[in-house]
Amino acid sequence: MSLEKAAFAVRENAYAPYSNFKVGAAIRSVEGAIHAGCNVENIAYPEGTCAEAGAIAAMIAAGDTRLSEVFVVADSKLPVSPCGGCRQKLAEFGNGDVTVTLANLEGVRQSMTLADLLPGAFGTDHMDTDHSDRD
Repeated sequence: MSLEKAAFAVRENAYAPYSNFKVGAAIRSVEGAIHAGCNVENIAYPEGTCAEAGAIAAMIAAGDTRLSEVFVVADSKLPVSPCGGCRQKLAEFGNGDVTVTLANLEGVRQSMTLADLLPGAFGTDHMDTDHSDRD
């Protein structure tokens, strides 16, 4: 199954009774496996799960740790990009040159790199705790 087909198929399983906004995401790990996730809403909105986070969780559960490609689809006029939190989550597991394709159900596609999607991503370089140069 292609990355696109996996994202479209899993989107149908989304649990979105409150917004009726179903999202599907599929990621390819560097090992070549495809992992998919869909959004899962909750009556307490902040407790829901985004499709991208679900796909990442599936990848990690399968034992893969790095992603090489991302595809996200939603029923919207324009392709929908991942939320800010999911952009950071994707950056945790992928390099800046990873291709992210955003799509809608009508066939509109937009591709960019993960670095384009999240410029200035917070990374391990920010966690440097050596402050010996401070007075």
